[in-house]
Amino acid sequence: MGPLNHVMQATPVAALKQSSQMPSNQPDQMLIMVTENLTYSGDSSTPPARAGAVKRLPQCIIIGARKGGTRALLEFLNLHPGIEKATDEVHFFDDDTKYRMGLDWYRTRMPPSTSEQITIEKSPAYFVTDRVPERMWAMNSSLRLLLIVRDPVVRLISDYAQLAENRRMRRESAGKDKNKVPLFEQVVLTPEGRVNTEYRPVGTSIYAVYFRRWLAYFPRRQIHVIDGDRLIREPFQEVQKVENFLGLPARISEDAFYFNKTKGFYCVRPPDDIQDHCLNESKGRKHPKVGPKVISRLRQFYAPFNREFYSLAGHDFGWPEV
Repeated sequence: MGPLNHVMQATPVAALKQSSQMPSNQPDQMLIMVTENLTYSGDSSTPPARAGAVKRLPQCIIIGARKGGTRALLEFLNLHPGIEKATDEVHFFDDDTKYRMGLDWYRTRMPPSTSEQITIEKSPAYFVTDRVPERMWAMNSSLRLLLIVRDPVVRLISDYAQLAENRRMRRESAGKDKNKVPLFEQVVLTPEGRVNTEYRPVGTSIYAVYFRRWLAYFPRRQIHVIDGDRLIREPFQEVQKVENFLGLPARISEDAFYFNKTKGFYCVRPPDDIQDHCLNESKGRKHPKVGPKVISRLRQFYAPFNREFYSLAGHDFGWPEV
């Protein structure tokens, strides 16, 4: 079953109150694990780094989109003293095995933070996984969400590039010809020339389909949509918007960002740190060259979905349609 065939068409919730009351479509039984205690001091052998710091459930989550710039966004936000980030992608809400471990386990995966700080985690798979919005709502109906999106075609190409590279590495480690990987055109288009919606990365770029589902649980005011293409060009301005959305004082300086000409993207220089911090080399991986006809075909395919997403998000991103 393709990504377009299993998307849940949920009815939007008229009002989400900050209470433990569930929406009309009752969540699954696993949500009974919600606990009242929202902090965890951790094992006595690993004391908190600061006085009053304990492990807390996140108050903000970066839900996606995959290859939209989630890692860069998290690292940029981590410059703020009022933010503590989870080091790894936890995948609590999209992994049934982890979800069954409950919120106490989830809390242990978070960094220590004070009551004045905001704990943030990011797992891009959350955005496209149908059961995640309901599970997050059950944990905290006033949760704040960050969604970062890019031009759907650019995001698709980046997604393919990572998957292709991973496949080459697996083939090489298995002693196989690493160059026998399907070309971009071969996976995104059918033999008849139609866009292949069975290829998961194609579906991930249809933002409107998934965003509708999130709006069925969370009011629009609790979701901040970031322009991933602008984050690349103007990271300071986009980060300022997130600071404002989270109700944080402006503490990230424009001087913290600098453009690395060798890597081709912005890196950060935290205060009181002489070392520059850039994303790992995989973030600058080479993308395949795609012919203009294929690009045009993909843009035409995404155009109606993009327009719907603009309406839902309340912002026209101006992505090309031809």
